[in-house]
Amino acid sequence: MSQALFAARSAISRVTGPGLTLIGVSGGADSLALAIAAATLPDRFGAVIVDHGLQSDSAGVAQRAAEQCRELELEPVLTYRVQTSNDEASARTARYEKFEQALTDTGAQNLLLAHTRDDQAEQVLLGLLRGSGTRSLAGIPAERGPYRRPLLELTRKQTEEICEQANMVYWQDPSNTDTSYRRNQIRHEILPFLRSQLGEHLPEALARTATLAAADADALDLWAQQATEAHGLNLSELSKLPVAVASRVLRLCAIEAGAKNVGHERTQALCALAGIGVPKSKSAGPVQLDGKISAFRQRSVIVFTRTGSTTVH
Repeated sequence: MSQALFAARSAISRVTGPGLTLIGVSGGADSLALAIAAATLPDRFGAVIVDHGLQSDSAGVAQRAAEQCRELELEPVLTYRVQTSNDEASARTARYEKFEQALTDTGAQNLLLAHTRDDQAEQVLLGLLRGSGTRSLAGIPAERGPYRRPLLELTRKQTEEICEQANMVYWQDPSNTDTSYRRNQIRHEILPFLRSQLGEHLPEALARTATLAAADADALDLWAQQATEAHGLNLSELSKLPVAVASRVLRLCAIEAGAKNVGHERTQALCALAGIGVPKSKSAGPVQLDGKISAFRQRSVIVFTRTGSTTVH
């Protein structure tokens, strides 16, 4: 057994429980390697294949991936065709909708996804380019809800080796070579250049940064949750907290009130409304948030309202 396959088997074993576990399979090297490694374990695994219809031969790719999963004796093998707006965001939304449907229909508790250390390194660089905070630098989470990503410690090259050793031909998505997409530019141009200048250890270092940032972000989020439960949005209590925690309280409460896309800009506007980390704004609001949510300062508290309704928080 190769070192790559052994590492994949061990990682999968750590995140699977009793009963059926599903695997998201695209037919690419990463997801096919995940399926190959899982098939060598005694646990029960099934596959979910989503045809996004973004390539002219996408139906054939999905069919071949399904055949390979059946060759590996995964059961069940579910294939879905979805409609998208021909962009990455809508494809991702449609894909996860089908993942949720598959989990419900089969009763599986978990679904494995095949992101690798290379994907993690790319994600950290994307976060840096956006000027994002700790949560963004935490990259791709190893676990979130029912989703597990056991291959985050393996490289893309290792997944290719697993496929080749199993005599499985993997699909290479032609869109992955289009460097007009920022992620592909990072993958094919920026990371190779940085590795040539700074050393081959760079992806591993970036992935380690993600792990450390995730632990910090989790701790700050927990602190913010506890502060919210204890004091809500009382401005006097918020002012006693570190800015990193108080800003998270504001963002958390905005999201709980129904706000969408509460990114850096809107969080900063909420901080100005509350006088957290910056001088308090003269205006008492509103700060408009996606989701038809508005934030106001009323005496000693911040309140959120929905358009046409009463106070939400």
